[in-house]
Amino acid sequence: MRAGLNGARSGLFMEQIRIIQEMRDADRKSGRTGIHIRPRFGIWENVVGALSSGRDAETGQKKPGADFQKVLEAFLQVEEPYLHAVRPETGRWEYAGGILGVRSSVAWIVWDAQHFGVPQRRRRVFLVADFAGYSAIPILAIPDSVPGYPAPRRVPRQIAATLIGSSFAYAGRA
Repeated sequence: MRAGLNGARSGLFMEQIRIIQEMRDADRKSGRTGIHIRPRFGIWENVVGALSSGRDAETGQKKPGADFQKVLEAFLQVEEPYLHAVRPETGRWEYAGGILGVRSSVAWIVWDAQHFGVPQRRRRVFLVADFAGYSAIPILAIPDSVPGYPAPRRVPRQIAATLIGSSFAYAGRA
């Protein structure tokens, strides 16, 4: 309904982040370290409009891309609380990209359900966070179609190029 993260339908997102953080904190307290802290991965899925939705918290005016920036930062800051994602000047995030932190990574990509055996066109953004390494990027770097459901010829095969290209950023300190 274009309400973004402030909408009633998105209220569980911050609960997901809270639960992930509490689980990881409990594992640390019990003596686990590195890749043995659970959960190691986080997953998020939403409509493509999530890449461009958002409003300024103070003024209430549209701020394209602000919601996705909050999602990225929430996942990044589970392990590295000082990391921030820089929102593109246009406010619209690319359809594929990733951010490498010091110890963690986040990657996202847009896939269309029609290439996975569903008889409809439904584009969704998928995000994977690796809280203990850099495997978020290879997890999402799969072919742009599943065998038996090839992509239409009119769609350029640029997923791998996009993942390797300019969409990647290094998270910085605020």
